[in-house]
Amino acid sequence: MESPNRKSSQKVVHKSWVKENTRPLEFRLHTQQRAAQRAIFNSCVEIKLCIIEQHKKQVEKVLKVIEEEEVRMLRREMIPRAQLMPLFDRPFLPQRSTRPLTIPREPSRHIAWKHGRCISIQ
Repeated sequence: MESPNRKSSQKVVHKSWVKENTRPLEFRLHTQQRAAQRAIFNSCVEIKLCIIEQHKKQVEKVLKVIEEEEVRMLRREMIPRAQLMPLFDRPFLPQRSTRPLTIPREPSRHIAWKHGRCISIQ
């Protein structure tokens, strides 16, 4: 069994440890700053959208002017013009060609492929 001296030496001393009351720190909400930043951001986005819209309108104007010019040119080209009347007193009679006839030859059966091309070997 244990000796009385040993028992007293193993005895753990428990202090009654009381936690002190903590005081909350002062905190600042950044809502005013955030609202100001958001307002600046919204105005920047609005300005950017206005610039994009103006650019689109300008491009549409240029395209419309180009298209109108093309239509004007087509109308100028499409003016009907009178064709020459054919000469009915001298009708067109095709003449026979004076070139000699081509002599047909038998196709060669030796075909080789080189660089993706068909080469006939004779």
